[in-house]
Amino acid sequence: VQLQASGGGSVQAGGSLRLSCAASGRTSRNYSMGWFRQALGLERQFVASISWSAGSTYYADSVKGRFTISRDNAKNTVYLQMNNLKPEDAAVYYCAADESNFYNNPQWVGHWGQGTLVTVSS
Repeated sequence: VQLQASGGGSVQAGGSLRLSCAASGRTSRNYSMGWFRQALGLERQFVASISWSAGSTYYADSVKGRFTISRDNAKNTVYLQMNNLKPEDAAVYYCAADESNFYNNPQWVGHWGQGTLVTVSS
């Protein structure tokens, strides 16, 4: 499966962005999908993930209450609505997918998309 992320940009603190990640290729499989982020000089960090049925969602503590992950399986797309953005949210955001639930573990992710850059000014 190939993942194409979009929606990054530059916002002021308190602003909002919505990231999208469209899957193509072997989309007949049931993939869990999600987002990780990586700031300059830091390790890749879990943000949120969602099961194929959307029955289960997982969030990093740092984004709970501000970010919402959702998916539209008819469009093979996962979304990340990011509200009340903070400067510490600035990073390259990577879309992730796997045939199994990967929860918050990047080592369980089998497919990565290219990153989309989010910058937040204070």
